[in-house]
Parts: sequence; C-alpha cells; structure tokens
Amino acid sequence: MNDGARPIEVLLVEDDPGDVLLTTEAFEHNKVANKLHVVNDGEQAMAFLRREGGYEDAPRPDLVLLDLNLPRKDGREVLSEVKADEDLRSIPVVVLTTSEADEDILRSYHLHANAYVTKPVDFEQFVSVVRRIDDFFVTVVKLPR
Repeated sequence: MNDGARPIEVLLVEDDPGDVLLTTEAFEHNKVANKLHVVNDGEQAMAFLRREGGYEDAPRPDLVLLDLNLPRKDGREVLSEVKADEDLRSIPVVVLTTSEADEDILRSYHLHANAYVTKPVDFEQFVSVVRRIDDFFVTVVKLPR
C-alpha cells in the first residue's frame, strides 16, 4: 500500500492524442497527485524505461499503462521486452487498449501483463476506468521500491 509518502510514477505509452488527454485529465482530477509521464511509441517507451536517448534523467516508473497498437514498436513487443528484462520485469504493466480480441488478451497475459483493460469509448467511462486503475495501484497494491 502506498502510504502517501510519495506519489507513484506512471508511464503512459499511448500514440492517440485524445486518449493521452483523457488519461491526463483522469489523473489530474484524481485525489492523488501521481506523476504521469507520456511517450508516444514503443521505441520511446523502451528508451524511457532504460533511461537512454534523452531519457537519462527519467524516473523509474512504478506502473506502466501500455497501448498495444503503437508505431515503431508495438505494445506487444514492448511488453515482451519489459518482462524479459531482469531490471524492468518487476514494474507492473497494465495493457490499456481498444482491442477486445481474445488473441490480444491471451497473448498479453502470456507475455506477463499484470492486467488487461479495454478502453471504453464513452468519455466518462474512460475517465472512470483510468481512475480505478490509478486508485487500485495507489491504495491496494504493494509496489516494489
């Protein structure tokens, strides 16, 4: 449980500007002041996580919200690389995507995603889902330091 001593660092990997805006808004309106960092493709995500290529001062995320359909390196590849990397695999990864395909759900869990959440198309429901994810990882889950 996060005792409120520090906000958690969240990395959002999302290429859709509208979804970035909705997620940012959901975080801003939530009670906890978690830090949301945004990258727009899979290559940027890996650079951020490995603190390379302009991300040398990036914090280690406590949580990654990952879209599957990304340019340059898709979310499945990112998830596979994160969970295969001994230094990164303990970071919880929540797949947050529009895909409801059984194949994507099964593959994501096979690649050790910590959760798979389908993005609602409705604005209020989308904000509610993001807030619930945030609340869960702040108030319920014990995150590694």
